[in-house]
Amino acid sequence: MNKKLGAFALLGASAVVLAGCAGTPEAAPEPETGDLTVWLVGADTPQTARDYLVETFESENEGWTLTIEEKTWADVSDTYTAALSSNDSPDVVEVGNTQALGFADAGLFLDISDIQGDLGGDDLLGGLVDAGTYEGSLYAAPYYAGGRVVFYSPMLVDEVPTTLDEYVALGKELTTDTVSGIYAPGKDWYNALPYIWAHGGEIAVQDGDTWDAQFSSAESLAGLEQLQDVYVNATIAPADGNELMGNIAFCAGEAGFLSSPAWAAGNLTGAWPWADEAAGQNSEGCPDTYAKDLGAMALPGLEAGTTAPIFAGGSNIAVATKSDAPNKAKAALQIMLSEDYQALLAEQGLTPGIVSAASYLPDTAVAQAQAAALANSKGTPASPNWAEVEAAQIIPDALVKIAQGGDVAEIAAELDEQIEAILNS
Repeated sequence: MNKKLGAFALLGASAVVLAGCAGTPEAAPEPETGDLTVWLVGADTPQTARDYLVETFESENEGWTLTIEEKTWADVSDTYTAALSSNDSPDVVEVGNTQALGFADAGLFLDISDIQGDLGGDDLLGGLVDAGTYEGSLYAAPYYAGGRVVFYSPMLVDEVPTTLDEYVALGKELTTDTVSGIYAPGKDWYNALPYIWAHGGEIAVQDGDTWDAQFSSAESLAGLEQLQDVYVNATIAPADGNELMGNIAFCAGEAGFLSSPAWAAGNLTGAWPWADEAAGQNSEGCPDTYAKDLGAMALPGLEAGTTAPIFAGGSNIAVATKSDAPNKAKAALQIMLSEDYQALLAEQGLTPGIVSAASYLPDTAVAQAQAAALANSKGTPASPNWAEVEAAQIIPDALVKIAQGGDVAEIAAELDEQIEAILNS
């Protein structure tokens, strides 16, 4: 409610003890008026949806206002825990689908099972319901899902690869001193996972109560070695960089293939007038030279006619346990899961959190490529400790070492030890 992080948030997630189990706090009288604070991450939520949320909430809740604050994915890992633990907590927050369980396990999200039916019930996107369900109760509702597709411009790419090997080989052919055949910065771990999964590898598997990390398995090593080939021979993207500048590189004609969330098509074509250039987004889109007849495909698998498994990305939304107005926060959630609101997300290419709103997705080559990609998708290990793995940045750090030409087997073995230490703690 009119929240600001303040100095306490600067302590970061690591400074807060994640103790206890998730639960519902004792009911307290809610104020009759106030300001509800909603934290959204990045520019994924279009301005049309933001405006709809504010206007609808304020018209349905007399005496109340709603303020949207935009956060970054780094904020989710670095400052959310401190903020949600404070007495100045936001009311509604967006988190990545892989992060929801960690916050629920720490007791930072309110159990919203009582309104699951009002939010959509069986119409809610199943995979994201699972991502937000902890010990049988819903703590984070589906918001939207998305899959990465491979964009390409016919101005640079004149043939479409049918296998992952062909994709890498063509990327190497396209690479010059100024062009990345495949835009692949080292810290972009979401786009690294498909190489591992395509070869049959895994991040970690559970055996009873114990997690066994798998980056050093023979299958995962095959994928990591192919990925190192990309880093060394098929890209000039910074080895220690992230994916934020990929769209700009593509628009400058400096990337042959760009694997990015499907909604990025709106950024590449200029359909997102609210895009944030500081976040690697160009509000004007690419020059027609590269945006005209924009191509998109699912990342191919090892065999022709197959796709490589991609990371099933997406977001969940939750009510903070320490919200001063949990009932108003739940009312905001119901607006965000309404068909009218979800339709606004779908129109931007985001797979909506309610199945019935999928009819609003655009009938384009990009949407079709995303559907093909999501049909073969995977997630991260279903452990409440997984958010700690992400926050520790150990996977990006390991990939940077691989991109810099390090020994793949040694790096993978060290990474497995680090992951197991966190997941089994």
